[in-house]
Amino acid sequence: MQAASAVHINIFGLEPVAKFGTEQQKKRFLEPLMAGRGRACFAVTEPDTGLDTLKLQAKAVRNGNHYALSGQKIWITTAQTAQKILILARTTPISRVKKSSEGLSLFYTDLNDNLPIQIAEIEKMGHGAIDSNAVFFDGWKVPARDRIGDEGYGFRLIMHGMNAERILIGCDALGLGYAALRRAATYSNERVVFGRPIGQNQAIQDPLADSWMNLEAARLMLAQAARMYDEGYESGEYANAGKYLAAEAAFKVCERAVMCHGGMGYAKEYHVERYLREVLIPRIAPVTKEMICNYIGQRVLGLPKSY
Repeated sequence: MQAASAVHINIFGLEPVAKFGTEQQKKRFLEPLMAGRGRACFAVTEPDTGLDTLKLQAKAVRNGNHYALSGQKIWITTAQTAQKILILARTTPISRVKKSSEGLSLFYTDLNDNLPIQIAEIEKMGHGAIDSNAVFFDGWKVPARDRIGDEGYGFRLIMHGMNAERILIGCDALGLGYAALRRAATYSNERVVFGRPIGQNQAIQDPLADSWMNLEAARLMLAQAARMYDEGYESGEYANAGKYLAAEAAFKVCERAVMCHGGMGYAKEYHVERYLREVLIPRIAPVTKEMICNYIGQRVLGLPKSY
């Protein structure tokens, strides 16, 4: 999962650039990335807004041929090593727009040590191979030519990458789930207690069989979401549902893998303790299971907005 996270931004994050950038921007931004000559990071989340993206407080003020950006972002993956950043900031105060989704603008611009930016790495319980960061900036001059799309419509643009992100994170969760299931099944075949392999006991065998079915169901949902996305259909309900099902199925099997190993499940030697730590990420990011249920309830079932 950590290896996948290192390249996620280069897959889903620049979808707005690919779809809405000018031909000059696509040549300038995408060709170096595809050639492996650069790395990017993705900056939307803020400490005080979280999933309430429309209330983000980072602002960009136009001044001639550049914008001055001020604010902060958090949980920015690979900001320690990236040379480019895709960042969403408010160009029109929320009090002056008809809809809160308006007035946000998207920029894809340089990230380096010569800019008025501070990047602080966040220590975390897992995912140690990939850096996660808080990013602070004040008076950061971003060229107007680095703005993607029209001013004030950045939120609409960035949503085109969100469904792809959910599908990718769901697939990450599946990988962890299948790895945990394989280790649990192998150990349950090899571990002999009271003269028989523990996998012969239905208390071990049935939960693992249940986990395989849950993982396969989530895999099929994600495959449907990916197919719809590739074909240009609106895939929000399937992308969200697939991510939800995969994250929950993977968490359950990772927990069961630890329990199948008994005391040794807590030992690093068997890896399953690491899987359990890592599988918490797809349950939290990029959107929680509760918010996915809110989305399905409102957008699919037609129920009143609950938040």
